[in-house]
Amino acid sequence: MHTLIVDDEPLARNELAYLLNQCEEISAIEEADSIAGALEKLLQHPIDLVFLDIHLTEESGLELADKINRMPNPPLIVFATAYDEYAIQAFEQNARDYVLKPFELERVRQAVNRAHATWMESQTVKTPTATGSDTVPVQSEERIFIVKTDTILALEVNQGETTIYTTDKQYIIHEPLALWEKKLDGDPFMRVHRSYLVNVNHIREIQPWFNQTYQLTMSNGLKIPVSRSYLKSFREKMDLKEE
Repeated sequence: MHTLIVDDEPLARNELAYLLNQCEEISAIEEADSIAGALEKLLQHPIDLVFLDIHLTEESGLELADKINRMPNPPLIVFATAYDEYAIQAFEQNARDYVLKPFELERVRQAVNRAHATWMESQTVKTPTATGSDTVPVQSEERIFIVKTDTILALEVNQGETTIYTTDKQYIIHEPLALWEKKLDGDPFMRVHRSYLVNVNHIREIQPWFNQTYQLTMSNGLKIPVSRSYLKSFREKMDLKEE
């Protein structure tokens, strides 16, 4: 999930970002210190989850939550604050969780897991759009290529770069995987790992792997892991029985 942290304290943002980076479900992190900054990030990026402080400098996180909930397809909200007296108001703003400072890894993970479960449910009920478009523009090497979506095998993010693997070429782009997950939303594409999005029609082999997960072999020989966070949805998609 592409995540936005909204907190006016730099140290609090850094601490929370450090903990979120240890959560497999988090694919990218943006930061903002004000309502205006947060709204700008929400316009620039396909945000799935917002960790929001209650007290911002001369502003209220509850006000921002209200603005977010008025957006079409709003991201999920988790309040992350030092104040416990706002919990009722927070949940009235459709918050998925309420995490108190100082942050602890297990508590943050619990909030992320809860939000991720809701997010995964929303992905399964979306109307597929990828099959409605035969091609997609890919900007790479200062050129724009028109790529047929059915030739895309998988996408991989590594150190800020996203690689698109197709049947005949690889494209390196500088757009986040979460953005492409939305561009290719629905069948036959699905997320199987925080770093991988695959076209299930190009899976050649599914091999049992460590910790009851799987390793996929794509039609070009590329090996891709299925992480535990996406294991249930992958089994359901591929009609695999739990071992």
